Amino acid sequence: MPVVTLPDGSHRVFSESVTVHDVAADIGPGLAKAALGGVVDGKEVDTSFLIEKDAQLAIITDRQPEGLEIIRHSTAHLLAQAVKQLYPGAQVTIGPVIEDGFYYDFAYERQFTPEDLEKIEKRMEELAKEDIPVSRRLMPRKEAVQYFRDMGEEYKAQIIADIPTDEDISLYRQGDFEDLCRGPHVPSTGRLKAFKLTKVAGAYWRGDASNEMLTRVYGTAWGNKKDLKAYLHRIEEAEKRDHRKLAKKFDLFHIQEEAPGMVFWHPNGWTIYSTIEQYMRERQRKAGYKEIKTPQLVDFTLWEKSGHADKFGDDMFSLTSEERQFAIKPMNCPCHVQVFNQGLRSYRDLPLRLAEFGSCHRSEPSGSLHGLMRVRGFVQDDGHIFCTEDQIQSEVSDFMDLLHAVYKDFGFEEVIYRLSTRPEQRVGSDESWDKAEKALADALDAAGLPWEELPGEGAFYGPKIEFSLKDCLGRVWQCGTIQVDFSMPGRLDAQYVAEDGSRQTPVMLHRAALGSFERFIGILIENYEGAFPTWLAPQQVAVLNITDRQADYCRDLEQHLGALNYRAAADLRNEKIGFKIREHTLQRVPYLLVIGDKEVENQTVAVRTRSGEDLGTMTFESFLEILEQDVSRRGRTAIEDSRN
Repeated sequence: MPVVTLPDGSHRVFSESVTVHDVAADIGPGLAKAALGGVVDGKEVDTSFLIEKDAQLAIITDRQPEGLEIIRHSTAHLLAQAVKQLYPGAQVTIGPVIEDGFYYDFAYERQFTPEDLEKIEKRMEELAKEDIPVSRRLMPRKEAVQYFRDMGEEYKAQIIADIPTDEDISLYRQGDFEDLCRGPHVPSTGRLKAFKLTKVAGAYWRGDASNEMLTRVYGTAWGNKKDLKAYLHRIEEAEKRDHRKLAKKFDLFHIQEEAPGMVFWHPNGWTIYSTIEQYMRERQRKAGYKEIKTPQLVDFTLWEKSGHADKFGDDMFSLTSEERQFAIKPMNCPCHVQVFNQGLRSYRDLPLRLAEFGSCHRSEPSGSLHGLMRVRGFVQDDGHIFCTEDQIQSEVSDFMDLLHAVYKDFGFEEVIYRLSTRPEQRVGSDESWDKAEKALADALDAAGLPWEELPGEGAFYGPKIEFSLKDCLGRVWQCGTIQVDFSMPGRLDAQYVAEDGSRQTPVMLHRAALGSFERFIGILIENYEGAFPTWLAPQQVAVLNITDRQADYCRDLEQHLGALNYRAAADLRNEKIGFKIREHTLQRVPYLLVIGDKEVENQTVAVRTRSGEDLGTMTFESFLEILEQDVSRRGRTAIEDSRN
């Protein structure tokens, strides 16, 4: 008589073994219809799982993240079944769940086309309507290998070899299709009601460029049509906001084959970049950081000593000169330790905060490069704080204050906080890890911030807090971080003289608010769709004449604004004023000054905004007050304007 304990603490007693579905049905027909799986004693299972003894059970529906994962994994199998029916010669490889969807890689004689995707999706819909039952079975390892080889599925046979020997080999069947999978899966294909194939791409087997190229089909799946429609709308908006497209429209930057993963900044883009750099420089100066600059090319022995060569050697660009091997720095931290090491430091020097707009290079795979979001050459707002263990919490708190102010100035109000704690393989004593983790947690709690713990996700040298931003489409971007490092200072011989005269090793805090400038600017471009807050806009004011009679006055206004360090340009082309207004509005210039004979006569300006608002005619001094207030607010009140 198994006793099933539910999440609310209630119990259900059964006279014989029952499935997860039976329990759901006993609770109510609605739950039985909605059940996609269950969690039995902490393990996710199918609804067909048999409960034979007392157990704790939670029913999984599409209202939970676990339910969506089951739907997406099952839809990947539906995709594979449709492909096998339409293209029998295709081999199936792997089909994992990813954020907001899934993909499946296929080995086929040619790449699939968009037309193929339409046919595949139609067949998936037909299979879903057939409501085919999904069943699970176990198979001995050797038998499973032979089974898939007999079907011509060599990739599946290879995958089985990678499954740990203590794990079951489980297969899922739906109609004429059977696939290797850990599960769980939906009870039948009829539960898959809201899905869409989104794109096709190439992918190497096991991610290795030396292996054969496969066809990767991406898709998304949701619990209902409404959520699917909302997601597709977000994707459509994201495509409109693609920073690579907007870069061409607003003449911000380009990337070309002769320098893959490297950015050619145009004047407009470099204006944004320089403005951000100047802003961060001033923010950090006021927060007590001393700015430094370290070399790009460093002898490889330093990277060996710091441990980077062992862990990141494949990602480093290196060269040989005069029989010495050098590396182009992939990160700045070992170089910052060298600055700390110059001269004898005292406890009175701590905390020592060093900052660098450090240019780094990493040998990212060519297939992973993606505009500004994934590059090979980038600059970080990098900072390192050398301190004592007792100073960790206060330094973390101070950094979070800085970070929150920075994010608000860029228009981001919602921040997600995650604390990554000690991994299984790590350096340092448990005592020091306890102290560091507590300091980070206490800093988050003292600020009253909600946070999530990520057990085992810390770096090998120490725990860290990750700060992620939500943009206007609800997408999450991990940007800032602060990490506690017990390892590198000691490896690179950093010491200070303690109050008792002894030599001690400082703790090193790695911190960045924006992360990569390139990636952060890419996020800004997409978040604002090019309509940057006035303080960031490449051109802040356009001065537009109606006829040639106003040209001299327009030039005077342009020069006056420039002398006050505003970015203004006079458009004196022989074009109709309506054309000029439209063109500069499309270029997202925040303010348009329209100048006619009346404005020249009265020494005034007629002011319009890029959102189409007519602010009326006013004195130039009155406009300067508006402009100054807008710039000084930075991005804190600019989000609504950016949507217009």
